[in-house]
Amino acid sequence: MLKVSAGDNIAFEQLVLRYQDRLVAFFFYVIHDRFASEDLAQEAFLRVYKSRERYEPTARFSTWLFRIAHNLASNQKRGAARRREVPLGSHAGDHDFRPPEQILADKSALLPTRQLDSREIRDVVRNAVEELTEGQRTAVILHKFEEMSYEEIGKIMGLGTVAVKSLLSRARGKLKEALEKFI
Repeated sequence: MLKVSAGDNIAFEQLVLRYQDRLVAFFFYVIHDRFASEDLAQEAFLRVYKSRERYEPTARFSTWLFRIAHNLASNQKRGAARRREVPLGSHAGDHDFRPPEQILADKSALLPTRQLDSREIRDVVRNAVEELTEGQRTAVILHKFEEMSYEEIGKIMGLGTVAVKSLLSRARGKLKEALEKFI
């Protein structure tokens, strides 16, 4: 990002390539709309580019980027709630952000019954995560999928470390309760 702030456009392209899939996946977990997730990821990078000259490395770049993403996702959810949008349907491929070769390997390695069991478990876990509050869901995604520390999550969400620990603890409790009967 320091190269980007100095005017290096190739460095910006590298940042986009490095973080684009992670941002789209993050947005998808929060708002459940693949097309909106892609648009929001693009908006996040646009904001990074526009503020490149004011960038100050006070935290890791990923922390700063996900702070922008968290704010965009929150704004999107608030706007959707005001507009009372109702999804008309979903496309089968909207929920899978794995590379095609991984999808193919998974399909060829599993028997049909195992595929069904795996899909059912994945749906149960997805539903359990969706039942969390927005803050709990965001904290879980950042901690488990993005492997961020409590401190980084706190900076992104505007919370203290103790509040993040508490949020994750409550989320774990809810997930444990929701998943107990399946595991």
